[in-house]
Amino acid sequence: MMKKSGILRRHHGSDTLEEGSFVDLGSMQFEDETAALAGARGNVRFAEILRFDDLHQVSKFAYQGDIVLLDYTSIANDQIAVKRMSIDLKNVAKDTGGDVAGIAKNLLCITPAGIRIDRQKIRPSF
Repeated sequence: MMKKSGILRRHHGSDTLEEGSFVDLGSMQFEDETAALAGARGNVRFAEILRFDDLHQVSKFAYQGDIVLLDYTSIANDQIAVKRMSIDLKNVAKDTGGDVAGIAKNLLCITPAGIRIDRQKIRPSF
């Protein structure tokens, strides 16, 4: 018999943990949340490019000051489209004063002005 795993939740005023109870993080609200969001400058967007022509729509978000995570798996086998996309995204980063970098296979990140992408991986020390 397999044991059902879940997020363990600590009860207020108690050091005991209730196993198997799940916390719906989407429904949680925090006291400082409203104030923090009021000062937010942009959003983090996740976009998928199905064909090269989709890049124009995605670029609009970068020009608005959003951070865009871009999945280009659908065109990854088309080297010409990937090269054109790379050139266009470098131009978007240059125009906005932002940055663009590959962060995983078929995944790019475009950032607005004032946010740089650190190319060094953070490795945990054990």
